Amino acid sequence: MEDNFYEKVFTVTRNIPKGKVTSYGAIARFIGASKSARLVGWALNKSSLHKEYVPAHRVVNRNGLLTGKNHFANQNTMIELLHSEGIKVENNRVVNFKDVFWHPE
Repeated sequence: MEDNFYEKVFTVTRNIPKGKVTSYGAIARFIGASKSARLVGWALNKSSLHKEYVPAHRVVNRNGLLTGKNHFANQNTMIELLHSEGIKVENNRVVNFKDVFWHPE
């Protein structure tokens, strides 16, 4: 079951357009596991081991906070990746979060 859940998370995450972000909860709701936002985070923590690239840096918490940044190579990797896509980050929070938010639906 865990592998299937992770694959669903990875598929949705790969569909997030460049320059957009979504939340752990939005992914969880979309795949039919609305109470599993934390598990989405755990899946994305393992995404670097996946055979296909998963842009986990595009997933933040419901308030736009970069709560997953500690799971990247260094503390600035997530911010640097978001900046490279034109997403502004200040104080570990996505600026204009509502404007760059992508709904999986």
